[in-house]
Amino acid sequence: MTHRDPDENGWASSAAAWITANQDGGDFSREHVLDGPMLARARAMDRGQALDVGCGEGRFCRMLAAQGFQTTGLDPVPAMLDAARAQDTNATYVDGFAEALPFDDNAFDLVVSYLSLIDIDDAETAIAEMARVLRPGGRILVANLASFATSSSNFGRRTCAETGEELRPLGHYLREEKVWFEWAGLRIRNWHRPLSRYMQWFIGHGLVLTHFDEPQPTGGPADRIAAYQNMPYLMMMEWRKP
Repeated sequence: MTHRDPDENGWASSAAAWITANQDGGDFSREHVLDGPMLARARAMDRGQALDVGCGEGRFCRMLAAQGFQTTGLDPVPAMLDAARAQDTNATYVDGFAEALPFDDNAFDLVVSYLSLIDIDDAETAIAEMARVLRPGGRILVANLASFATSSSNFGRRTCAETGEELRPLGHYLREEKVWFEWAGLRIRNWHRPLSRYMQWFIGHGLVLTHFDEPQPTGGPADRIAAYQNMPYLMMMEWRKP
């Protein structure tokens, strides 16, 4: 998989805009919905080696390091890795794809996919790779877009709370499809997949679900909180390797 174009889903050409947008702590979804419960699950684990798959500019690697983890970030976009290394000289940042992780078996105590599965074309192989590099007893911590939200066909046309744009119905909920989204100088292609697909892949690779949540906002502008509670679009899962 390492021969692929790192810009096939828009991340290389959108890297500068993404890095600029996250200079002040992250977007609403991360800062006010996901960060708290994701870090709470990490803090409940024994500290050890952590891998962030699709680490971007290294934001969550730095947050895990502050909790005492030895962190490694992986991303296929050189500009993202350059930004991560510039802000964090203690972590290791590696160029690579999730579908072919360049690490030994059983190398990590914690593997994180923080809103990255929606960007990965062969997510089943990526999940298999995450399971492979995870030590027995270790955890995979996932934040993802909720599948009912990525398939807006169930609700008709609606407005994305994050960007204000009108979303195109994708069609049947059970059909996998990826669609381009544009906002704030970014143009990114995300996957819609039914939740059952993700669950089958994790279970099929011998992982055990230990936590599932659709977290509530803990802060942010009142209008954003109200919009999110009317149409929540985020979920998180934790899987253990026996």
